[in-house]
Amino acid sequence: MSHIMAVILNGLAELEYDREKPLPDYQAVYLDRMDTRMDAGIRIGEESIVNPDRNQRAQFIAANLLHAIRNNDEPLAAALCSYLAVRLPELQQVRIEEDQQEVSIELIFDEEYRKQVAVPFYPLH
Repeated sequence: MSHIMAVILNGLAELEYDREKPLPDYQAVYLDRMDTRMDAGIRIGEESIVNPDRNQRAQFIAANLLHAIRNNDEPLAAALCSYLAVRLPELQQVRIEEDQQEVSIELIFDEEYRKQVAVPFYPLH
């Protein structure tokens, strides 16, 4: 199994988390605080959820991750990506597709992420 967990937004890799790098203690404490805050309940869409389960927490975090990416909030995006990679060690990819009217967030557990490779294009003469 790959040690990389990736966040893919509209087909492009936005973030990669390497599980082989140790999580600093202060970041582990931050993830624990996130769990404590979610213990009080979360809101997904119009639904308020008291005592969310692991999947509901992951969906909530992934939705907030999209907002962090959109707002160029790199520290928050990194923390949310870390949360998903650490709390869901079998998670391979978070695929987010969005257009003007809809957002789709899919958590992929059974398909390893393969790094994207840039393919150079040369003009024809």
